[in-house]
Amino acid sequence: MTNNIYFIANWKMYGSTSSLNSLNKLINLTKLKKYNKAKIIYFPPFTLIQNFINKFKNTTISVGGQNCHHVKDYGSFTGSISSKMLKDLGCKYVILGHSENRMAGESDEDINKKIHSALSKNLKVVFCIGETLKEKRKKNTFSVLNRQINKGLQNIKNYEKILIAYEPVWSIGTGIIPKNSELKSNVGKIKKIISKKSKVILPILYGGSVNNKNILNFKNIESISGFLVGSASQNSKKFIDIIKKTIN
Repeated sequence: MTNNIYFIANWKMYGSTSSLNSLNKLINLTKLKKYNKAKIIYFPPFTLIQNFINKFKNTTISVGGQNCHHVKDYGSFTGSISSKMLKDLGCKYVILGHSENRMAGESDEDINKKIHSALSKNLKVVFCIGETLKEKRKKNTFSVLNRQINKGLQNIKNYEKILIAYEPVWSIGTGIIPKNSELKSNVGKIKKIISKKSKVILPILYGGSVNNKNILNFKNIESISGFLVGSASQNSKKFIDIIKKTIN
């Protein structure tokens, strides 16, 4: 693992104001010197962003949005939220390109526009990529990752604000995780693709059924800089366990 280890909590469409009390133990954990290298970022639903920002005030924990519109300021887009709105709330990050949004029709071109929007407001981007089971079986993983990266990051200059989250779609929410050899190989492919676009070494995170029971499988993969955690992050006890097992 790298010096700084990212632990990203994607709460998706879960949580309520009553969920905030469960975060106290996590806040206490971050006060221990042992966990200084843990970079913890929460991505709550839009309705809870302000609550989370207030909760984590004067801590090392950051907050981000789960998505944003490609129009960076304001516009007539019912139900959408812009990168400016996220920034004004106090967000530092945004997740873009998540497979759940890709499957809902979001294209590589859409994602690219959103990344440009987010970077224009000085938000850091967690850029999600990954192949489906069908693409994996057809041995198209490299071509899929290559397309997603090249189209998603087209004309991007400030790579230092990009984090790559490799989430094989076939692993998300299924409990099935890639073998270490496969994960190392795919992370190597991602690094090779990015090296042709930028000299900046981007953090590469793994996401896909990460939990407190399988986290030790990933601990010794040096090329991974952290984890994007879904359902397990909604349980503070499990999320703390993931952090402790990774750093201990």
